[in-house]
Parts: sequence; structure tokens; C-alpha cells
Amino acid sequence: MDHNAVMKKQRVTGAIFRGLLVGTVLSAVFAAGFLIRGQVPATAQEKTDQPFTLLAEVKALIESNYLREIPPASDMEYGAIRGYLAELDDPYTFFNDPPVTQSESDVLAGQYGGIGVQVKLNEQGQFVLYPFRDGPAAQAGVQDGDILQAVNGTVLSPSERLDVVDQMLRGEVGDGRGVEITVLTPDSGESADYFIEFAVVAVPSVIWRPVTEEPQFGYIQIRQFTSRTPEELRTALAELDSLGVRAWILDLRSNSGGLLQESVEVASEFLDGGVVFFEQRRDGETETLASPGGAGLDKTLVVLVNGGTASAAELVAGAIRDQGRGILIGQRTYGKGSVQLIFRLSDGSSVHITSAEWFTPAKTPLAGSGLEPNITTVAADDGRDVELAEAVRFLRETIGVLD
Repeated sequence: MDHNAVMKKQRVTGAIFRGLLVGTVLSAVFAAGFLIRGQVPATAQEKTDQPFTLLAEVKALIESNYLREIPPASDMEYGAIRGYLAELDDPYTFFNDPPVTQSESDVLAGQYGGIGVQVKLNEQGQFVLYPFRDGPAAQAGVQDGDILQAVNGTVLSPSERLDVVDQMLRGEVGDGRGVEITVLTPDSGESADYFIEFAVVAVPSVIWRPVTEEPQFGYIQIRQFTSRTPEELRTALAELDSLGVRAWILDLRSNSGGLLQESVEVASEFLDGGVVFFEQRRDGETETLASPGGAGLDKTLVVLVNGGTASAAELVAGAIRDQGRGILIGQRTYGKGSVQLIFRLSDGSSVHITSAEWFTPAKTPLAGSGLEPNITTVAADDGRDVELAEAVRFLRETIGVLD
């Protein structure tokens, strides 16, 4: 394998921090996975002191005979590490140099500059805003369900991409930077203009609301599993329950995983005990159980999944499906069923090492196969929420709706 192929292979992403130790989800950087961050143990440090005889011979020969300038020693060492890890033939065991490691740490803060809204495309092709609680947009007066009509005086085209619109509402913080938006409030039919300064927005891990077209169904989106997720979920369940919702729609689409213990706590809110997952290590198998008495046990449940549903999210979805607690709607999940440990090295670089595999309660392997939904949908290219619409249809047929 040539150097470029090795480099390409080692850039394969797929890890997210496993709970109980320091770490949070990094879905933007890793495709999926659980990780534990730790220091290199003393025994490993001792082993690294033992020379690789042939490597030392080659190093000496290069230094004595190579025609051109030799790259910095750190680059050569990083290349040797990547080549060593490539021989494991495991895309989730890889090396990151210090800048990448630091970048991951920065992204892990879960913050960005913007006005703090989630943008959704409804069935009519309108851009619907859902402001984050206590964020700049909410403080300015933007309400859940407001329709975004224009940004900085430019009327939005229905053909505009959702990600482009979302990016319009973000920017650098400071010096009065911000964005002017025009929104329509559907209930009143009135439009309003807001100039909202960009601020550092802490992205919530859980977003919830009654479903707009069917308020008797409570929609709960878990974007990632962080240390805040269980408490945010309990708040969501309590608030939606107080509004009289009759069913839960749990959205795990594009959730690439997160902290293990927190994902188990999330599953426990919907499962009254029972196995959440099995874990297979070199020294044997263990099982992890849900805690009984969760707050989300008394209502019909559906779970939305897609190809970006991975790792911790797959464990939660798989447990709900295998225990018969709810059905899955969407597309086949990613198929990330292995555990990675993250070790930060002495120079600020890091290495990710696969240490275990997970299986659902029915002993279904996740790695490479993922979860097949009970109801398969085709994702819409225009941004329409086909899976949510199918969930509403299913729940209406299953439990009916009040007149």
C-alpha cells in the first residue's frame, strides 16, 4: 500500500466518545462511534521504548544515503505510526496529529456563532424556524413555527437548499455582526423584521415540540448524546406530557452517537428494564440493562432513523425495536458497532483504538449491517420530512386522533 493510500485509509472517521470518562459527541468530525479518552498507560510507554530494529536500520540508511531533503522527524514518525496502524485493517483505529486533535477538542465544545435556530422545510416548501431556548433569535421574539421569508432583504426561493439557508443564519461574533430576517407568523398572518446579532450559541442536544400538523404527538429530536442529554430528555418528556400528547416520535436521524452511559439513560426512559446491548471484548461478553421506571413508558413510540444514525443512536434504536417497545421508520442505519478508546499522546496527537463490539438485545451485530427499519422510506431530495410525515400517518392509524 502506497503512502497516499495509507493516509487516505487513516483519515476514515468513525469515532465518538464512550461515556463514563471525559468526552462528548463529535458528529461533524467522526462518522460514528463511542470513545473513551485516556492517557497512555505506563506499560504502553515502556513498550514504546523498545526499538523496532528494522525501522531503526532503515532510518539510519535514509539519513546516510537519501538524495533529497528529509521531512521533519515528526512527519516521518507520524507516517510510521499510520503505516503501523494500517496493518490492523481497521478503519476505526487511526492516528491524528496535534492540529487535528486540537480541532476535534474545539468542535467538541458544541458551539458556533449564529442566531440560534433550527431550520426545517415543511410540506409546502417553506423554511420553518425553531429557535433554541434563550438563544439570540428567541430573545429577539422569533417563535416556534415562524416562516423565514427573507434574509438581509433577499426573498428566499423555495428551491434554495436547506443547508445554505442555515448557513445564512450563522457568522462571526463581535463588532455588531448579525443578520436581518423577515418572518411570517402563521397564526396571525403578520410579518416582522428582526436584526439579530450573532452570538456564541450552545447547541442543545435535545430539541422538542408538539408536531405542528398533529399537536397530540410529541416530537423529540436527540442530536447527540452528551452529559446534558438525559436531563434535557426528562424535561422534554415532562413538558410534552403536560400538553397532553398521546405518542412519542423520537428522532435519531443523523445522530452519530455519543456518551455510552447517557445513551443507556435515554433508553431507560422508554424501556422498563431489559437488555439495552451486549458488549463483546477479548476477555468475554457483558450485558447492559435499562433502569426501570422511565418517564416515557406510557405512550406509543416510533423512532426515526437514517444512514447517519450510528453507534449510541443505533444501540438505543435497536433496543427499542428488539424489545418490541416501538418501530423504526426511515432508512437503514450506518452500522457502527465497535468501541474506540482515545489516547492523547505526549506531543498532543492522539490515537483511536478499537477495543470492543456491540450487539442489540436480539444479538444483531451492528458493524457493517446497521438496523433495517420496520417501515422503509425514501429520503426526499427537496428537504421535505418524509419520515416525520410517515410517523404521523402511522400513529394516526395506530392510536387514532381526538376530534
